[in-house]
Amino acid sequence: MSESDAPLSIASAPLSIASAPLIAVLDYGIGNLHSAHQSFRHVGADAHLTSDHGLIADADAVVLPGVGAFGACMRALHDTNLAEVAVAAAADERPFIGICVGMQLMYEGSTESPGVEGLGILPGTVDWLPDDMIRPQMQWNRIDATEVGAADPLLDGLDGAWMYFVHSLVGPAGPHVSATCAYGGPQTAAIRSGTTWATQFHPEKSAKAGLGLLRNFVNLAGASRSADAKIGA
Repeated sequence: MSESDAPLSIASAPLSIASAPLIAVLDYGIGNLHSAHQSFRHVGADAHLTSDHGLIADADAVVLPGVGAFGACMRALHDTNLAEVAVAAAADERPFIGICVGMQLMYEGSTESPGVEGLGILPGTVDWLPDDMIRPQMQWNRIDATEVGAADPLLDGLDGAWMYFVHSLVGPAGPHVSATCAYGGPQTAAIRSGTTWATQFHPEKSAKAGLGLLRNFVNLAGASRSADAKIGA
């Protein structure tokens, strides 16, 4: 495990309003962005649905949600001047998470939209679920932690949890996969690369388990801010 993949410590005490980490949910005008925004607020974050570059730069953590077609989402990111902002946020060691199509946008491309470049935060291309399976996968499914996921603070207490999936395409297998789900074979359900995370499922629609994952992310954002404050002191 590299230094960048080492677990951040998660604070167990509830966050006060004053200490709540600032989380920027990228607002590029597509998909059910408000659901993710409200869910982060519900678990204690000072969450803002925003396209303001200054606020995003000041945030303790950044969220890239997404619903819909890969190509349309990438166009919307570019039209709102948030594509480069998202790449920069994922690169600067703040906690960053992509959700559903937001996860897919983090790859280099997708067979759904040939010729459309993704953000390239993760290597590889998103591809269709197996031809012999119903597409989309629209159901609750269990996530199984990989060796990477077993040490992942985002998935703390969630190995074997049931999450809600709605998707027809999926990210490739690889060393960053932290959890899989069974759907015509093991499919990529979550990834971790340093302080960058992503989930193919919708934690904001996954009841108690999903809120637990979002709470873990908020606590990671708080731990990251505390570490930054110590360095700057």
